[in-house]
Amino acid sequence: MLPPLLLPSLLAGDHANLAASAAQVEQLGLQWLHVDIMDGHFVPNLTFGPEVLAALRRAGCKLSLDTHLMLDEPMRYVETFARAGANLISIHVEPAYDHRAVLKKIRELGCQNGIVLNPATPASAIERLLPFVDLVLVMTVQPGFGGQAFRHDLLPKIKQIDEWRQQHHHTFRLEVDGGVDLTTGPLCRAAGADAFVAGSAFFKAPDKAAFAAAVAKW
Repeated sequence: MLPPLLLPSLLAGDHANLAASAAQVEQLGLQWLHVDIMDGHFVPNLTFGPEVLAALRRAGCKLSLDTHLMLDEPMRYVETFARAGANLISIHVEPAYDHRAVLKKIRELGCQNGIVLNPATPASAIERLLPFVDLVLVMTVQPGFGGQAFRHDLLPKIKQIDEWRQQHHHTFRLEVDGGVDLTTGPLCRAAGADAFVAGSAFFKAPDKAAFAAAVAKW
């Protein structure tokens, strides 16, 4: 089992000073920052564009940027985000496009890739893509807004994907995002997850170092 990886979500950071929020993560010795990209179509919200990633890089951010594209047409933007500084780009399986071709393109751009499932999407929707990904992201809330309650009914989906990973000796990370905190995270870990996106739970924690230390022990 891979060691647990904490990825604080920039969406829950200080939008008036995103570089400072990223710096808080970096100062704790964490390696990754999760960046949610929403287009107002695939999900009913707008967040960041590629310029935010580029600005973080100009401000000296050296964190690996886990860039989650919640877009109807991600194929139009993967190159832009790769050039802006993304290290991993994940795309949703729900829109109709050539998922495998886009995953291949992301790797050709020098980034790791990931495939994402919404809560209502069965694990079977991505089974054919598992040999071609570096990460699988299971959304444990309906994407669009932060601060939602964790969906316990999605734990079997996490377990199913982990079982396929073990059966076929895949090496992808299994990530969860949505309502992940010090109570729900261990449940995801027990189901097989090894990467944990934490937004509100991390940035509103009275002691962020203690939060990070707790995740490291899962």
